[in-house]
Amino acid sequence: MLFNVYILYSKNLDKFYVGYTGDSLDERLRKHNSQHKGFTGGLGDWIIRYTESFELKTDSIKRERQIKNWKSRKLIEKLIADSVHPD
Repeated sequence: MLFNVYILYSKNLDKFYVGYTGDSLDERLRKHNSQHKGFTGGLGDWIIRYTESFELKTDSIKRERQIKNWKSRKLIEKLIADSVHPD
């Protein structure tokens, strides 16, 4: 089983959300875009902008915390930009 760290983006809020999951990314995104209480609930416009995969849950949790601790939109945008490789 793989665990994924992901960064979502909402155009309506112009904000990023960082999380991790053991579910498929499609299923996790569906949950974020559903009508639920919480930061991501109710908007329905979240898109996946970045992912990293880990074999161990503990590694994915550490990476999620690392990114969240940056508290920097610029660093998150740089991480996303650096991950895009033109063909």
